[in-house]
Amino acid sequence: MADKRHENEKDAQLESFRVDDKGKYMTTNQGLRVSEDELSLTAGVRGPTLMEDFHFREKMTHFDHERIPERVVHARGFAAHGEFQLYESMEQYTKAKIFTDTSNKVPVFVRFSTVNGSKGSGDTARDARGFATKFYTEEGNYDLVANNIPVFFIQDGIKFPDVVHSFKPEPHNDIPQASTAHDNFWDFVANNPENAHMVMWIMSDRAIPRSFRMMEGFGVNTFRFVNAAGEAFFIKFHWKPKLGVHSLVWDEAQKLMGIDPDFHRNDLWDAIERGDYPEYELGVQIVPQEDEFKFDFDLLDATKLIPEEEVPVKIIGKMTLTNNVDNFFAETEQVAFHPGNVVPGIDFTNDPLLQARLFSYIDTQLIRLGGPNFHELPINRPICPFHNNQRDGFHRQAINIARVNYHRNSLQGNTPAPASPEQGGYKHYEEKVDGKKIRGRSKSFIDFFSQAKLFWNSMSEPEKKHIIDAFSFELGKVKSKSVRRQNVDLFANVDLQLAQKIARNIGVKPPTQGGSPVTKTSPALSQLNTTMTAKTRKVAVIISNGFHGNVIKSILDYWKKEGLVVEFISEDLGPVKGTNGVVLEAVQNVYTAQSVLYDAVFMVRGSSTDKMFNEKAAYFIDEAYRHKKTIGAIGEGKKWLEANQMVNKPGVVTDENVTEFARHFVQAVAHHRHWNR
Repeated sequence: MADKRHENEKDAQLESFRVDDKGKYMTTNQGLRVSEDELSLTAGVRGPTLMEDFHFREKMTHFDHERIPERVVHARGFAAHGEFQLYESMEQYTKAKIFTDTSNKVPVFVRFSTVNGSKGSGDTARDARGFATKFYTEEGNYDLVANNIPVFFIQDGIKFPDVVHSFKPEPHNDIPQASTAHDNFWDFVANNPENAHMVMWIMSDRAIPRSFRMMEGFGVNTFRFVNAAGEAFFIKFHWKPKLGVHSLVWDEAQKLMGIDPDFHRNDLWDAIERGDYPEYELGVQIVPQEDEFKFDFDLLDATKLIPEEEVPVKIIGKMTLTNNVDNFFAETEQVAFHPGNVVPGIDFTNDPLLQARLFSYIDTQLIRLGGPNFHELPINRPICPFHNNQRDGFHRQAINIARVNYHRNSLQGNTPAPASPEQGGYKHYEEKVDGKKIRGRSKSFIDFFSQAKLFWNSMSEPEKKHIIDAFSFELGKVKSKSVRRQNVDLFANVDLQLAQKIARNIGVKPPTQGGSPVTKTSPALSQLNTTMTAKTRKVAVIISNGFHGNVIKSILDYWKKEGLVVEFISEDLGPVKGTNGVVLEAVQNVYTAQSVLYDAVFMVRGSSTDKMFNEKAAYFIDEAYRHKKTIGAIGEGKKWLEANQMVNKPGVVTDENVTEFARHFVQAVAHHRHWNR
């Protein structure tokens, strides 16, 4: 792996906190060298342990307290360091230096997560994914706290505890873990129709991404850009993965929960370690203030998106993840995000969900990280200096030497002093606000089904089938027939045929009327319209002794140039010998490898007569075929495909010409799945 560490200010800052224990003497936390770490201090070899054993007390006390509360949501996360580079200045829209200075490489830290499950849950549960990015800028930390779905369940943050309570394990038995397939969640869905759009996304393939590297990120809420002249623009943020947006199939996702519950973690870690640095382009949808009411929905409604065909996403920069963390707890677990962490030129709107988030995030960090000084932890610490009159509290690290800790003062010249906007001080956008104090909601928030129908209309036939299957699975787990019926009736407002198909699958009388009149589509919402590339796709090569060495080597050399990642699977781990002195290293065997861990399969085989190997290989190929993956074969491998009637099918590559085979295989892998098979 290319070592890209220390290429920016944040990495240099973190270096002073890194501790390498290798080759060092053991000490207490006070620096006293320890002579024994396996035996407690006792009164004789069979006597009682003595309270004066300070090393035992320190070691055990730290162990007893080394866990912190997990996040209420987004508990299971994984993160990496990287950098952001702006393509073009956005000074026409914002004065934020991060979006105006194209020469600056800004260090970032990104945490991906599932929303529902606990820290110990699996990676591939059906769920929204968090996509939180901390930019360490010279003006302070800026947190873009996003999800991989552009809308949310609710319109007002006061209902956030309710939706989270509903999708968490049911309180009477704490079942099920990391799943919404239970009565409480679907009871909430049926009785809160504003979530219909979000639920359509959750039931889609977007909720089971192939990889963190292959999912979009969305800011969800509407924010503001403010330029140096004080002009404001409404903004929606988008992260677009360079590898495209791709997903697992449900059968894969379920099996991976048992075979490799760390599937997404392993994928991200391994990609960075081998130098396949994940890349995401940052885009913005920009809406002038005067166009606020030109849409058939409300910009402040977090259950709505702006179709990209109406307001194109302007790509403005690229983020590259270049380093894995050094310590999971110190970085991934202790990082604290907050949408209120902004810089001059970025401001908020009156989106009621966003307004609630501005309180909730910092409040939850206070209890999770044990007090108000979590900003001093290395992973949260800004790269720019920070000065204020805040003092003391749990885990204070700064040693403030000034006698003054209040404002205003004369003893130190009234410093630290506020900075004017011209000096870089943050100034809120001067939006006129006038109204009576009420608990109410604008009528422009009332349409709950039009965008849910837009999403449905925009799906391809395979994607629609997957949505129906997902609804059928989830609602099929619901014990209350009343809740099942209520949900069928609810989604009949989206599409009547959708509801009728779900009803038949879950034992509920199909509705006879309903459906939204919306007919328009948004092609950008379908994953089949995303980038298609074979780069970094993982290929299982099933091989045994006796393979044609030169042929296989030429194919593998071509694939390496095209960016495929290959793993060899054989009867046993270790060397696999082919002709012409070619030797390959099998890192998996048929007992440890499963097809769900790979994007494609290349069947080489060889001269193996091992019955178990052949049976396992047969199952491996059959499962990959059913999951619509690319399959390639030559030699003995091709004979196996012929015997099982898999040749001459879409995505099955068996060219006789070696060069053509290698090229066609890469082209097939780039399609990700072959739905017409």
